[in-house]
Formats: sequence, structure tokens, C-alpha cells
Amino acid sequence: MPTEIIMPQLGESIAEGTVVTWLIAPGGRVEKDQPLLEVETDKVALEIPSPAAGVLAEVFVKEGETVPVGTLIARLADGADAKAGQTALGGVVNRVGGVVVTPMASPSGVSGHYSPAVRRLAKEQGVDLSLVKGSGAGGRVTHKDVVEFLATKSGQAGGDEILPFTPMRKTIAERMVKSRQTSAHVATFFEADFSGIARFRDGRNLTYLPFVIHAVTRAINDVPMLNASWGDQGIMVKKDIHIGIAVALEEGLLVPVIHHADRKGLTQLGKEVADLAARARTKKLTPEEVQGGTFTITNHGGSGSLFSTPIIVQPQIAILGVGAVQKRPVVVGDAIVIRPMCYLSLSFDHRVIDGATADRFMGRVKVYLEQSDWETFL
Repeated sequence: MPTEIIMPQLGESIAEGTVVTWLIAPGGRVEKDQPLLEVETDKVALEIPSPAAGVLAEVFVKEGETVPVGTLIARLADGADAKAGQTALGGVVNRVGGVVVTPMASPSGVSGHYSPAVRRLAKEQGVDLSLVKGSGAGGRVTHKDVVEFLATKSGQAGGDEILPFTPMRKTIAERMVKSRQTSAHVATFFEADFSGIARFRDGRNLTYLPFVIHAVTRAINDVPMLNASWGDQGIMVKKDIHIGIAVALEEGLLVPVIHHADRKGLTQLGKEVADLAARARTKKLTPEEVQGGTFTITNHGGSGSLFSTPIIVQPQIAILGVGAVQKRPVVVGDAIVIRPMCYLSLSFDHRVIDGATADRFMGRVKVYLEQSDWETFL
């Protein structure tokens, strides 16, 4: 039986996607879970794995074409099905645009494979892409390559430079403004002593982030309203705890999700954070891994930042900002001591929760972070 390939849902509220590149040529063999194509939305580009092993027998959507989520974009065939899909000339059926054609040879290298963002920028700026040297995988031309080509071509030395908007940057801008317009943003700040965590981390391959995730999930169990969203019928309190982790990319920001984070120990959380961040930066995430978040954490302290008032990821109602862990003098009892301290900020939707609820939640996060017995949570 043939396997149908449809345009996947690449994120909440995403209604369409663009086929950037078919990673397997028509007629080529693909194994289950092997990357089959790259799909792009205005937010992110992801490699989509093949759901089954087979031959790419029919292609319905060409590279650069944008179609709604759920659209049939290709079919895989195997065995007799693969032979049935071949033309008399031995080619594979390619029904792009409703016309049956045999696939033609691609231009040399990968010069003909440009993402929609690259094509759009080139068209806007009048750039001949054949003149641009690609720095991407396999020599592909990236958005950055076009921008640098434009800068070189203009010959500007010390003058102003215009960096055209990328689709991701446009979408981030739209969603951040919409979030500010939608939610009644309020921020509260707490400070936590990381001495216990620092001692426990000594000799272990763990960053601070798994401890923060663990503390947040425990605090959510104590104050479930932080794991909610605003809806037309009322406030929806989520039973499952799925923590989004903001990951900075060169072209913007992506928030992969650790599903059921409250069921996982520190070691597993650490492994998942590292794995998701690495694959976010190399576009290896699956669509499911960027969906379903119920609460988000952004570790802005990684770049040295102490305070932040992050914007809520809709339709969630809160986001936790984690500042840099620094040694500072603090008063303990009647003595001044040096401790590794961290500022925590919570941006929350005042439509859903009040300050007292937000502070109660943050108080629980602080208590859990400052505990000394972490052994049982590995």
C-alpha cells in the first residue's frame, strides 16, 4: 500500500507550510525516519522524516510552493507499488501542478534549491542568485549569504546598512506585538540562592536549567493556575505540564517543548534540554517537539543578563525569565556571606491571575530551588 505524505502542522496556529527542498529525488529510496524534505513556515524550517520506508513515487508539491496544512504533497510506494508509479521511460510520476511529468535533472550542485525566504529577498533586492556563493549545507545559498552579497555589492564602508526582514523575524515581531496587545502583562521578581544546586552540580554534567525546570513543575503542581490559558468559554487549566524552553537561533527564536516535564528527573531533563537545543539549531526537530507548551522558561542569563521582562508565549499565561547566576554578598541571619544568587522574573497575564497568585508561585519556585536534597530527584 502506498504511504501518503501530507503537509504537517509545524506549530500551533500555523495553517500552511512551504516545501523548501525535497531531500530525496523522485524515484529515490528512503528509509523510515530518514529526512525526506525540508518544510518552512514563517517561524521555522524543519526537516520532515519519512513515516515509512519506500520509493518517492509521486510528488504533488514542488519546491518553493506553499500549501495548507493537511495537503497531500507526495506518495511513497514500495515493491509492486513503486513499479506501478514509474513511467514507460523508467522515470517516476511527478504530478506537480496536476500534470504528469518525468523528473528532469537538477542543475549542477544545489544552486537551484533556494528557500522561499532567499527567493523573496533576492526578488525584492534584484539579486541574481547564481552569483551568490552559498555557505549552507551542500553549498546552499542562505539568507545571510544574500545579505552579505548585498553589503559587498553596495560597497558601503562604515555607512548605514539595511538588513531586510526574514520571515521568522516578521512573524516574531507580529506575535510579540499581538501578545502585548492580548495579555495584561505584569512582572514580578524574586531572588534565589543557588548554593545547594552549585554544590550538587559539582562533578556532575548538569547545567542550572534542569533544576529550574524541576522547581517550576513542582511549583505548578502547587499553584495549577500558572498552567492555564485564556479561552472563549473561560480559563482552561491544563492537566499536563509541557515546558517550552526558549532557544536563540541566528535568525530568531524557537521554543521546543519538554512534554510531561513533571514526570522526569534531573538527568533526563538535562539530556532533553541539550538534545532539543542542538536539534533546534540544526533544524532537526519534529513538528510535535515545538507544539503543546503550557508554560515557558527563557534562560536569558546565559549571555550575562541579570533582569528581564519576557513576553508571554500565547496562549499561555506566564513565562519565567532566569538571570545569570552570580556570586553576590547577601545577608544570612546577622552575617554577610557570599552566595551564588539568581534573579528570577515572572511575566504573567493579569487577566487570569493576580499578583498574590503569581508571588505564591514564585515563592514555591524559590523554596524548591534553595533546597539542599537533590539526590532523590536525579
